[in-house]
Amino acid sequence: MKPDRAGNKGFGITEWFRPFEYERVDECLLHLTNLGASHLRTHLSWADFHVEGVPEWYDWLIPRLAEHVDLLPCVHYTPPSLSRTGTTAGPPRRLRDLADFVDQVLDRYGSHFTHLELWNEPNNLLDWDWRADRGWHQFCEMIVAAAHWTEHRSWKAVLGGPGPFDIEWLKMVGRQGVLEQVSAVGIHGFPGTWDSETGIWTGWETQITQLRQVLSEYQPHAEIWITEAGYSTWRHDELEQVRRFLEAVDAPAERLYWYSLCDLPLDADIQEGRQFDMRHYHVGLLDRRGRDKLLAQLLRRGGIASARRKLHMVGRGIDAPQLKPSGRRPVLITGGSGFIGCNLAHALLSEGQEVILFDNLSRSGVAANLEWLRAHHGERAIIQTADLRDTTAVADAVGACSAVVHLAAQVAVTESLESPLEDFAINAGGTLTLLEALRRRGEKVPLVFASTNKVYGCLPDLPLHRGDAGYLPSDPDVLARGLGENQSLQFATPYGCSKGAADQYVLDYAASFGLPAVVLRMSCIYGQRQFGTEDQGWVAHFLIKALNDEPITLFGDGFQVRDVLHVDDAVRAYRLLLKNAEGLAGQVFNLGGGPGNAVSLLTMLSEIEALLGRPVERQHAPMRAGDQRYFVADTGRLEAATGWCASVPWRDGLQQLCSWLQQQSPVEGLPGQKKDPAWSVSA
Repeated sequence: MKPDRAGNKGFGITEWFRPFEYERVDECLLHLTNLGASHLRTHLSWADFHVEGVPEWYDWLIPRLAEHVDLLPCVHYTPPSLSRTGTTAGPPRRLRDLADFVDQVLDRYGSHFTHLELWNEPNNLLDWDWRADRGWHQFCEMIVAAAHWTEHRSWKAVLGGPGPFDIEWLKMVGRQGVLEQVSAVGIHGFPGTWDSETGIWTGWETQITQLRQVLSEYQPHAEIWITEAGYSTWRHDELEQVRRFLEAVDAPAERLYWYSLCDLPLDADIQEGRQFDMRHYHVGLLDRRGRDKLLAQLLRRGGIASARRKLHMVGRGIDAPQLKPSGRRPVLITGGSGFIGCNLAHALLSEGQEVILFDNLSRSGVAANLEWLRAHHGERAIIQTADLRDTTAVADAVGACSAVVHLAAQVAVTESLESPLEDFAINAGGTLTLLEALRRRGEKVPLVFASTNKVYGCLPDLPLHRGDAGYLPSDPDVLARGLGENQSLQFATPYGCSKGAADQYVLDYAASFGLPAVVLRMSCIYGQRQFGTEDQGWVAHFLIKALNDEPITLFGDGFQVRDVLHVDDAVRAYRLLLKNAEGLAGQVFNLGGGPGNAVSLLTMLSEIEALLGRPVERQHAPMRAGDQRYFVADTGRLEAATGWCASVPWRDGLQQLCSWLQQQSPVEGLPGQKKDPAWSVSA
């Protein structure tokens, strides 16, 4: 793989396909192109080839893959009917049957590749049962014949890599003549996932150097390929996957195949048995629902160079010596690179405070926020790229901080309906992990928790009538003041349940363990550095769509009313509560724009049209689950406790956000954002 103009070596992907996965193959090919992978390693199962219909599957698969990538087929698995043990890992009774199958493969598919890999992880009992071949004599005889025939017919043979790495095994097959017959030798490595457990992993450079010394004796011209390298994110440490990937890219090997593209579905069988080892299910660049992990996001954004920049920027988080806080302990903001988090961090950093930005960078736009904070505040913005479900990372952050603002969450109702378990694990489980870390610390560390007005449910019993501009409450007191904290909790949708559970856990830990914790139930916050989507951040989403001259979908009739609050006002509220958390511990406050900033979706669209001086195309869809026709917060309790009040009228705030968006370059990966937007605001 030749380096690119920036000197970065290219990379390939190892991905196994099961027979008849036609749709998944096409999806994966699209991902490979967008990720910048130029090579693909996949298996061509000798065992499956004996199953009815599978040869026709490979007749489609091999040419299809080769149209888009440089293809490396890996031939392995003995047909049970030919096996001495009756299993796919057993030696064939006639050892030269593999060479005969290779001959058939070359005749049938040879025009689609230049190299053919022979077997996979032969020192792994699940791939080669060496108990029936104690000295690997049968394996070596089988591979020598197949490799010799491959090379004789002008293709290049690649010896499948041992897994785990075993230099003594490689010396052994060298003595039996295997290495003399091949043009490349594979090596596998999963440091930090499996190989570290063996105690023999010493790093890519050391082990590749050892292999080169062996090859110098038997086949000095053979190349060394990393045919499998990977890292499982089962502990939700996606930054470590980036780090391990770059280590493999920089290894002194001629090729790299990263394993793998997609996480396995939880109902998938692996060789050891379904869910025998959960690490197997999280090695992909994409999760099991096809969403990009951090490494995939970076590769799409700018390839290997983008991954290097990100790793350089984040350093090693709070453990890096140059980033250890001095003097005052920093404030910890979970979700610190998100919309509210980065605005709050900017305010604190601007006054000389240090801030730990705890964020998994999963949301589009947050990487841009992180870079903005670092550009303005340097290393006082302490970056910890981690997930709330990573208990060690949470404990480390809590141990270093003076106070916590907990903003990190799964924030979309729609997403919670798609994946309720994940929604609960992040919102409720992640919050409980944070609370436990605070409790174990044994000091009174202030906590402000970002809850939501969704804990009040759909408000089905609130009498409403539809006015000209939107839905309005029939009760004049609610119309004048909004809904207060005494409104009964009615969790609706998994999102409402998970946030509501977290909300109640925070209040209980304040009561049960004396934590100085406060809950803020937020309405709709908007403002600069918000990259809204259809699922969350609707004010910014409306503006981004309108500025790009794209249609806006209204879910429902558009008469829904919300009290919107500018982020500068929200930041002031958070800071006041941080300052007074001990005296306000165990209390809950609504945070919103109140009746003075109540606006319907249709009115907001009309104002956007007035700002842009042109109509905005709109379309309607059914009202979404859990939606409220009316919610306006009564913020009287917060005002009385802290002296806070909303100060930015919604029309002024909308114009400010519009102007800010107009000045921004497009942020890659944001839905509905064109590469070259003609954004203009009328005078």
